[in-house]
Amino acid sequence: MAPLSNQRGSRTERTQDGLQVSNSSISVSKKKWSNLMPLFVALVVIAEIGFLGRLDMAKNVAMVDSWADVFYRRREVAAVGDLEISIFGANQNSETGSCEDWLEREDAVTYSRDFSKEPILVVGAEQEWRSCSVGCRFGFDGVKADAQFGLPHKAGTATILRSMESAQYYAENNIEMARRKGYGIVMTTSLSSDVPVGYFSWAEYDIMAPVQQKTETALAAAFISNCGARNFRLQALEALEKENIKIDSYGGCHQNRDGNVKKVEALKHYKFSLAFENSNEEDYVTEKFFQSLVAGSVPVVVGAPNIEDFAPSPGSVLHIKELADVKSVADTMRYLAENPEAYNKSLRWKYEGPSDSFKALVDMAAVHSSCRLCIHLATMVREKEEKSPDFKKRPCKCTRGSETVYHIYVRERGRFEMESVYLRSSKLTLESMKSAVISKFKSLNHVPAWKEERPESIGGGTELKVHRIYPVGLTQRQALYTFRFKGDADFRSHLETNPCAKFEVIFV
Repeated sequence: MAPLSNQRGSRTERTQDGLQVSNSSISVSKKKWSNLMPLFVALVVIAEIGFLGRLDMAKNVAMVDSWADVFYRRREVAAVGDLEISIFGANQNSETGSCEDWLEREDAVTYSRDFSKEPILVVGAEQEWRSCSVGCRFGFDGVKADAQFGLPHKAGTATILRSMESAQYYAENNIEMARRKGYGIVMTTSLSSDVPVGYFSWAEYDIMAPVQQKTETALAAAFISNCGARNFRLQALEALEKENIKIDSYGGCHQNRDGNVKKVEALKHYKFSLAFENSNEEDYVTEKFFQSLVAGSVPVVVGAPNIEDFAPSPGSVLHIKELADVKSVADTMRYLAENPEAYNKSLRWKYEGPSDSFKALVDMAAVHSSCRLCIHLATMVREKEEKSPDFKKRPCKCTRGSETVYHIYVRERGRFEMESVYLRSSKLTLESMKSAVISKFKSLNHVPAWKEERPESIGGGTELKVHRIYPVGLTQRQALYTFRFKGDADFRSHLETNPCAKFEVIFV
């Protein structure tokens, strides 16, 4: 075939391999290469001499290696005519040193707000607590408040609803209702609220107080003063009496005993305590229940439909879910009262310690709710900054050959700052995650948030034990009871779809 001409009219020729090459292109490229190559070589030599000249000969080899690291760390492309030449020919895949070291450098970030110098400011209330893991201040004045209690609010200031009352009496305490009214942060007894505020606390209740002799002839004691409750608690009390369950009533309702007594001390001498709430609402569990636990009296509950979540151990609580349950509960009370061995099993947790689930629930209150509010607000501030287009983009994973290292962040519930944990793709399992978290926090000599609050008898040893690991942002109801990764594949998928994934851990 006759030679073809290109659009510029330059002649093309066929090489020995049958390829068509433009003579003009070759000459131009060679010329540009010739012009730039001396400059490129000179720059390389000068840079190498500059680096080596700073060190004595004993360090030269190490410096050459270090310079090579810099040389290959990034991929940059130089245009030479119509060609593109890779000058720095590799990324983290060929960089010397560990992926962990590389990620620690590349993912490092300094946030615009230092909470130790510019603490979270909440207006509308005074609060006191011993310490908090994030800078936090409460008061009644502040031009640049992060949040305030009540409505209305200034633009950019979060509004807070805080209440320990039942939503059946105060409708706005319902989370959905509170959102509709404009509250950005909800603090109620509900474990589904942003910052739960419950009636339970190691510091307030000596839950592990020893069991005392049951000296009263009546099976149960009741302290009920609100006779207009919006549930069936009074009907339940009457129904129990009709089942021949003798009850000493100290409160204003159905009173048959002098109420001028110390409640917990009185309860200690009864086998059962009627922990009847004024409403049947999820997570609405008041001092009535916890005082029964302190007293070592088996609680008989009318109230939260999920009261078993608050039980210190299985079989430690009797629950009247509806009036139809009264007869079976009454039969159980009689059976336990007549069989000491069976009754003592209901209180075994007093001697052996409560379940991990119960400890994880009560441990939450070891960090004051006001501090947890500030942690929640500070987390929101950082999340907002991270979503800004100006925020530094982090790789959060590094691949070398067939191995990928994932950089994740973990903090203990009740703490603010994150710790770096690295997971390799060859061991990307939930069990490896748990082991890595334990190793990391052990290396930091970490002391769990609950350590000073729990009774010594169940204070835990020096070993860290993981109860739950869950993504930051879940409610405590999700974290404690409903969220689970559906196996290792689900966990891996979460890391792939959430770069720089953040987690909280609950130690028990």
